[in-house]
Amino acid sequence: MHRDINGAAVDALEEPLRSWLAPHRSWLSEHAVDADKRKRMVEREAPRHYVDLDASALACLDSLDSAPWFSKAVEACGEDSLWAYGVLPWNIEWAQARLVEAMDGRDREAILRAAADLGHYAADAHVPLHTTLNYNGQLTNQDGIHSLWETRLPERYGHGYFLAVPKPEVVSDVGKWAWETIRTSHAAVDSVLGLERELVEGWEGDLVVREQRGRTMQLQRVPAWCDAYHAALDGMVERRWRQSIYGVASLWTTAWVEAGQPDLRRTLRPESKGLMGWWGRWRARNTEGPDE
Repeated sequence: MHRDINGAAVDALEEPLRSWLAPHRSWLSEHAVDADKRKRMVEREAPRHYVDLDASALACLDSLDSAPWFSKAVEACGEDSLWAYGVLPWNIEWAQARLVEAMDGRDREAILRAAADLGHYAADAHVPLHTTLNYNGQLTNQDGIHSLWETRLPERYGHGYFLAVPKPEVVSDVGKWAWETIRTSHAAVDSVLGLERELVEGWEGDLVVREQRGRTMQLQRVPAWCDAYHAALDGMVERRWRQSIYGVASLWTTAWVEAGQPDLRRTLRPESKGLMGWWGRWRARNTEGPDE
């Protein structure tokens, strides 16, 4: 899903940004999952992907603005609590700032890495289960619902989704956008969990089937049950997916505008096959990524 969103976001851009990023569409799609790969290797990477809005420890945020600055949230809740229950809304702002800096500096590798990561985090904000303590149904005996919603359903039904989006907007307040997006996602948590529970309890016959995925054999919900659950969600996955594409394209556009609308034609041209191409590949292998 992340790969599809980043790729579709490139297509949704307006000129001239679309032409500059189009040659790197495959790269941005492939590396859309880099942030997930870092979770086990980079300290504090995992909390950047979620925020548990229903955690009692975050009730301290209720007395703050609807889109509180991180420094104010630290004062109210303590920094350890914030990292314990997720920093996704602030991380979207941090990732956005890294992309602005990279565009301002005409740094090709940094632009692509920052754009791929920002696309990932923005997409996470559109997933209801990234906003709750019960992120995988583990608290209600609904284990596996995260991959069901985020992977199984999009894989089965995504080919039929209408994913065209309007012209990207310039987001006036990225922090406010992040919080509004996350709260909209959180409002759907009860439906995601409740509808799944109702369908499981009333289901007759087999509920799971063994399927080969890559090199492993996994248990998956049977197609007929998935059909019923997808129908009960009434277009939720499609809507959130479409909003993700629009959001990522808008955030990339906003970063370019905030960087002063630099001319990135030479910066983002495809690598040549000669010496400069070799040098670019060497730098990509031997240069550290953005600070985590």
